[in-house]
Formats: sequence, structure tokens, C-alpha cells
Amino acid sequence: MALGHGDYGDVLALQRTLHAKRCAGELGDLLLSVEHNPVFTLGRSGMHDHILVAEDTLKQQGIQIHEIERGGDITYHGPGQLVVYPIFDLRGFGKDIHRFIWSLEEAIIQTLSELGIGSARNDGFPGVWVGARKIASIGVYVKNWVTYHGLALNVDVNQAHFRMIRPCGLSIETVSLNDIRDLHMSVAEVGAIVVRQLGALLEKDIVTMDRKEVI
Repeated sequence: MALGHGDYGDVLALQRTLHAKRCAGELGDLLLSVEHNPVFTLGRSGMHDHILVAEDTLKQQGIQIHEIERGGDITYHGPGQLVVYPIFDLRGFGKDIHRFIWSLEEAIIQTLSELGIGSARNDGFPGVWVGARKIASIGVYVKNWVTYHGLALNVDVNQAHFRMIRPCGLSIETVSLNDIRDLHMSVAEVGAIVVRQLGALLEKDIVTMDRKEVI
């Protein structure tokens, strides 16, 4: 389900609603794709010290902060970034969380390969990297064997916003797809490839649905 541009708080509330419905067996597995307004999210191990600018600067830039239940530290979501949230029941996937996270990473790696960009995992650090630069983040929450939160792939992100934080609590450089290859691709175009790859890896047929069909 493609949501277009969305406020983080609104989409988080939608995820929680759909997660509850999936746990109750009221709907099937879903993929939500969205491009967020600027926001920093702190996972369960997130630290406010990893925000490197003053609160006034965040207000001037229109950047919100949300503390959430996914794993990991701090990351940024904003325009030019593809975010995909699988609402996915792992009981039909061998209850294998590691395989699920591997699949999220693999969908990104295969998408980038299709676009002529080599990328790889970095042992011990979830996500996808192009050389020493991080191009995609993974952050998942699992309750009652149903997932939400998910992956974020930088397509054409404002890197100045990333420099306002210590991404994932690390001193690293981030990069966008269009920094590496000037493909002039939109977030929606890249998203279509990621969703196709992810559907194959999760062994699911992808069907486009309207929000009204599942709420």
C-alpha cells in the first residue's frame, strides 16, 4: 500500500492499527511504502545525545523527534527516502527473525544491483552499505510474531539532516542512490523495485491496495 508523503506520527498510528488487525487475523500480510516528512526516530537503545544540534535548529528545519519501540538507535527519515513497513506474520515464515531481517537487506541489495550499484552488509551492523557509507537502515519490532517498522533506503536525501545526528549511534557517513548514480529516479520508482524484490524474498504475491480497503 503506497501512502505517498506522510507525517511520521500518522503513519506510526496506522502501523499500530494494522499490526493489531494482523495479530487478530482480520487481514493478511501488508507492505506499506511512504516518504516521510523530516523526523528523527529513536529506537529502544536510542540516545538524545546522538542529536548533535540544538532543539531550536530542529524547529527551524521542521524536524520532529519520535521515541519508538523498534530496535536500534537514532536514524533520520525525510523527503527523498523510501521507507517500507512490512506488517508481516512470521509464523508463516518459520518464526525466523534473522531470515526476515536478512530478506529486508537483500531486497535493497538486489534493487541496487538492478540499478548498477554494488552494495553489501556490514557484519554486526544491520543495514546496507556502499563501501564505507551507509545507504539503507533496518529497524524492526516484533510482537506476537507480527512485525512492523522496517527499512529505509536513501534515494535522494538531504545529507545535511543526517549530519545533525550520529546515525545508529555511529560516526559514519551516509549516502543516497542518486549521489552514486545520477539516475533521476523518484522514490516511487525505486519503491516499486524494492517491493517487487521483497515480495519474492518473503514468498508473497504483491497486490496493490487502497488504504480504505484495510482500515
